[in-house]
Amino acid sequence: MNIPQTSFPRVVIIGGGFAGLAAAKGLEEQELQVVLIDKHNYHTFQPLLYQVATGGLEPDSIAFPLRKRFNDVDNFYFRLAEVHKINPENNTIETSIGNLDYDELIIGTGSTTNFFGNTNIQKYTMEMKSIPQSLNIRSLILENFEEALLTSDLEERNALMNFVIVGGGPTGVELSGALAEMKKGILPKDYPDLDIRQMQINLIQSSGCLLKGMSDKASEKAEDFLIDLGVNVWKDLRVLDYDGKTVTTNGEDHFKAETVIWAAGVKGKMIDGLNTECVIERAARIKVNEFSQVLNHPNVYAIGDVACMSSEKNPYGHPMMAQPAIQQGKLAAKNILAKLFNKKQKAFVYNDKGSMATIGRNKAVVDLPKWKFQGVFAWFVWMFVHLFSLIGFRNKAIVFLNWVYNYIRFDRETRLIIRPYKKKNKFSFRDEL
Repeated sequence: MNIPQTSFPRVVIIGGGFAGLAAAKGLEEQELQVVLIDKHNYHTFQPLLYQVATGGLEPDSIAFPLRKRFNDVDNFYFRLAEVHKINPENNTIETSIGNLDYDELIIGTGSTTNFFGNTNIQKYTMEMKSIPQSLNIRSLILENFEEALLTSDLEERNALMNFVIVGGGPTGVELSGALAEMKKGILPKDYPDLDIRQMQINLIQSSGCLLKGMSDKASEKAEDFLIDLGVNVWKDLRVLDYDGKTVTTNGEDHFKAETVIWAAGVKGKMIDGLNTECVIERAARIKVNEFSQVLNHPNVYAIGDVACMSSEKNPYGHPMMAQPAIQQGKLAAKNILAKLFNKKQKAFVYNDKGSMATIGRNKAVVDLPKWKFQGVFAWFVWMFVHLFSLIGFRNKAIVFLNWVYNYIRFDRETRLIIRPYKKKNKFSFRDEL
């Protein structure tokens, strides 16, 4: 890896997401050698991926180069690689560019989509956990309308204009609202020779409420907002299968749709090497103690979505969201410094700053520890918090200007098929050539 040898302890961080980045910030300019490894050379602001998928933002406005963030940090090294295995017995990791030893290891690999073992759903549905996946969704949405223009088969046209989003959490709710706004104000102008009124947006939630984990008022108001926008909200309905054409559920309702977006679950992004007793199998999360140390491995820390820190208040671990990841990353850095310099480590206590979701123009729900509100004010709060949380002045400026332009013009300029996406169940004579 061409990492210089040093007399300082080496801390290796796997993953440049919210947790890994927070840990790296906490260790900069210390008497350490910090090595950050990620398969991408940028940090992704995941809460705004849905806006990339629906043409509201360009991908580079929610990404920030990891090297740029640490340009002036003397003790920092970044390597573009995939980590294949951890060897905690001899303090080494195996990567796509070679092996590396460590004194302290931080695992912040984040999460990936959980398909709950359904191979058909994994094969044919779209997921949205990264910028490339969001661009695939954007391309597929626009390609569907281009195809709908060309077909004379009414059933096929309806399937191309039928969108199913599985999962009523923040991702599903925000994506449904964004698609509904495209249907209302953008697609009729782009496709005047299509009857956009035939476009259907179906949000399917397996439980009886949306935004599980937020207040009842937020859930009810979010549902009202979506219905007002024309979204079909299906509750207490579970998706069993999808063959690329038909969504099969546990009820009487089935859906003919060319586009199904899976937002129904996440699990930790695991790396081989840890013993089975260190891992919660179903959620694929690593068991850690109150200091974020992995079970039986005191010099290995796991933080963020991939970590499960069970407590009386959170028996299944903390929510797999940005705030717990950032707070765990900051504390893991402090605990490593405390450990290396023979000081007492501090137990993690999650400071819940609240939850929020936006449904569309002037529509959002916000649950803060002391206040809960919905509507226009909540929408402005949502925008301010997300804008403030972006990394880099340029990103903040671009996103702000995009939002102002989109609000005034009711438009989304990035309706571009930059990289065409071909679904796995599609086949044509041209493919054979």
